Amino acid sequence: MKYICRDCPRRCGAEREDFSPGGFCRSPALPSVIRAAPHFGEEPCISGEKGSGAIFFTGCNLRCVFCQNREISRGGGGKILSVDGLRDLMLRLRDQGVHNINLVTPSHYLRAVAQALTGLELGIPVVWNSSGYDSAEGLKRLEGLVQIYMPDFKYYKNEPARRYSGAADYPQAAMAAIREMYRQTGPFVMGADGLLRSGLLIRHLILPGRELDAMDVIDFAAEEFPRGSVLFSLMSQYTPMPGLADFPELQGGVSAEVNDNLRFYMQRRGLEAGYWQEPGSATEEMIPDFDYTGL
Repeated sequence: MKYICRDCPRRCGAEREDFSPGGFCRSPALPSVIRAAPHFGEEPCISGEKGSGAIFFTGCNLRCVFCQNREISRGGGGKILSVDGLRDLMLRLRDQGVHNINLVTPSHYLRAVAQALTGLELGIPVVWNSSGYDSAEGLKRLEGLVQIYMPDFKYYKNEPARRYSGAADYPQAAMAAIREMYRQTGPFVMGADGLLRSGLLIRHLILPGRELDAMDVIDFAAEEFPRGSVLFSLMSQYTPMPGLADFPELQGGVSAEVNDNLRFYMQRRGLEAGYWQEPGSATEEMIPDFDYTGL
């Protein structure tokens, strides 16, 4: 596989080759995976009792200064798999009894993922678990292959997107991508067992001092889609990571008062189908060990 890559919103035009890291994402054309195992840290409708079959890819098309997975998001480590190898990995996870196949940060491997899923009968949903910085046009390649979209919607304004993730166009790209995701799946479908079968689950991580931004994201979700048609997850698991000396505003946490205010605002705006976290519910201990488990 060799091509000039314009698959994500950066459209950097890098030459991607099978085994040679390149482009803004610092990744080869073939998918680089560092962990594949049942994962229990997602929303209840994804993790269930048996876990979500999470495949963690290395590299990323964002540069979030607060990234908890920086160890792998900068393109470090990972085992490069062929398309057939990725397909076999999904089948092995399926056979372990997981509820779904959870593709974590897959955006920069869209071509290989689409090839792996084409013609593959898993019998369980496939989850596209992305930063939200996806190309709406690129997502069209996944139509009929992905049943659950679980994007972040990190920023509604351009300046924090530029400052914290190096992507000033993130809000526009994410909104277009999320609209395309909903077009493909339609209203969410929940099984009698409480597991999500298909649909859109939008996540927002509350950042310190950005309560108004979170409200804007909630407003978008409430106004863009029919009431009760999408799931929304309000996350207060922000944990300050090393390397934030230039970002003193991000060195604190999210207070219980802010969390409660946003939770009540979410409910007032009609986003009653969804989830929220209690402050302090997530720490660095929830970050999985990237030790090639399952590979």
